[in-house]
Amino acid sequence: MKFHKDMLLLYAITDQAYTGEKNLLQQIEEALASGVTCLQLREKNMDKQDFLNEAMAVRKRTRQYGVPLIINDDVEIAIACNADGVHVGQEDLTAGEVRRRIGPDRILGVTVKTAEQAVKAWKDGADYLGCGAVFPSPTKKNAIAITMDQLSAICRSVPIPVTAIGGITYENVSLLQGTGIGGVSVISGIFGQSDIPAAVRALKEEVRKVVVS
Repeated sequence: MKFHKDMLLLYAITDQAYTGEKNLLQQIEEALASGVTCLQLREKNMDKQDFLNEAMAVRKRTRQYGVPLIINDDVEIAIACNADGVHVGQEDLTAGEVRRRIGPDRILGVTVKTAEQAVKAWKDGADYLGCGAVFPSPTKKNAIAITMDQLSAICRSVPIPVTAIGGITYENVSLLQGTGIGGVSVISGIFGQSDIPAAVRALKEEVRKVVVS
């Protein structure tokens, strides 16, 4: 799937911590049906084979909805399940190495916290950047916060789109207005909600008012 910045508008990231009455696949189905524009499958502690099996099942669903599937960190799983792309952090493989391994056609996202990191990731082949935590995050309680000024500087430093992440909800997303972001990445604001479809629809409407067109 060819990358386009509109894919980042409402970028959902999974977390097994929010499963309960519904399993992860049920939650993903609701999110896809309600309008998320990208889905990142994130499994930090899952056995490799189980992760691949899950990724294959999720891949079928994202294809049905025409939504890109991004695998967090694991290049091998991304290739094996024929995901649309992979997202890596600063502690993972370098963007240049990941690009060499996934080829020119898969989507590459990189987490950054400074303009210097942003420029390097772009030059190494990233299609988009993830930047945060813009608000206190219930998912990553030890995440280092960045200011709106820092976020704006990162957006201005590169020609590729930036998605903000970290504690983003319907109530606070408007505070990102004017930063230059191309979208938001959301975990608990989607998967931590009792009514996922309602959360997705409301959040997407607010995000449209905030992002750079």
